Amino acid sequence: MKRLSLGRMVVVLGTLSAILFAITIFALATGPSEVGFADVADLLLGGEGESLDPAVRDIVLRIRLPRVILGLLVGAALASAGAVFQALLRNPLADPYVLGVSGGAALAGISVLALGSVFAVPTQSVPIAAFVGGLIATGLLYWVSGGRGRSSPTSLLLTGVVFNAFASAGIVFLASLAGFFDGSRIFLWLIGHLSAVEIDAAGIVAASVLLGLTTACVLSRSLNLLALGDETAAQLGVPVEAHRRWLLVATSLMVGAAVAVSGLIGFVGLIVPHSLRLVIGSDHRLLIPATALTGAGFLVLSDTLARTALDGRELPVGAVTALVGGPLFIYLLRRAQARGPIA
Repeated sequence: MKRLSLGRMVVVLGTLSAILFAITIFALATGPSEVGFADVADLLLGGEGESLDPAVRDIVLRIRLPRVILGLLVGAALASAGAVFQALLRNPLADPYVLGVSGGAALAGISVLALGSVFAVPTQSVPIAAFVGGLIATGLLYWVSGGRGRSSPTSLLLTGVVFNAFASAGIVFLASLAGFFDGSRIFLWLIGHLSAVEIDAAGIVAASVLLGLTTACVLSRSLNLLALGDETAAQLGVPVEAHRRWLLVATSLMVGAAVAVSGLIGFVGLIVPHSLRLVIGSDHRLLIPATALTGAGFLVLSDTLARTALDGRELPVGAVTALVGGPLFIYLLRRAQARGPIA
């Protein structure tokens, strides 16, 4: 395995962190209420923002900041989960949304909400249910791929279509049965949004993402070898099944936490890892943390566009990511077909 220099890691991750900080300031400053970049930076760095009108300061800290924080966490979770899936399945089309893992997490989460309205199940258990749903969907996907993490792009695509169709139907059915969602909220849940997030959820999501990312980073060397094939990894001393299980649990945890607060946001795990591989290479010791930083910035930037593109109206952020990710997905599928027949 090629040696990864500490200097290169510091330069790449430091640059991405600086870009992410700039995107965060831009997102907090952008909106109907004009806020200066310097004032936002002062607030983020612990200042009082004394030059700001109190009402504007409240908008930044109580409305925009919680949304940006959740956007950072959800983007990091979905992007890094996509990078892990692509390595484990050795397939560039792998993405939590495309594969139906997000759909499984969403179905489990909405089931708890529906039961909660009837049997007083606490809503705090939604992230746990979403994690279990994502884990079950991941296990089914792994089984469909033949138990060795290898399947053709078309097979994985069809599996994801079936998973997502089943999950969408289940979400609509349960929500309608419980009678606690109107049509607009169902739509937002299915397409993905950050417009109704609560800062209270940030703690659970942050803990889940941190745990999942830590696991993926610790096992990043094994992930490099697993991407070469099970036999090669085993010959080089990797406990293949054990590390694969840990990685699948870690990705399910991150996806479940993300879906629990944002619904089904698609293509983040496809766009970000694929783009970064073209720039920094495929060494997961660098790719995993870089993907998390880039995914966080990408989703916050997409959400900023979603809430400001139309004057007086707001788009679901999932619509923005789909507009970017859909064409890329088609391109990757066509490229895979061009390499040979797939079934």
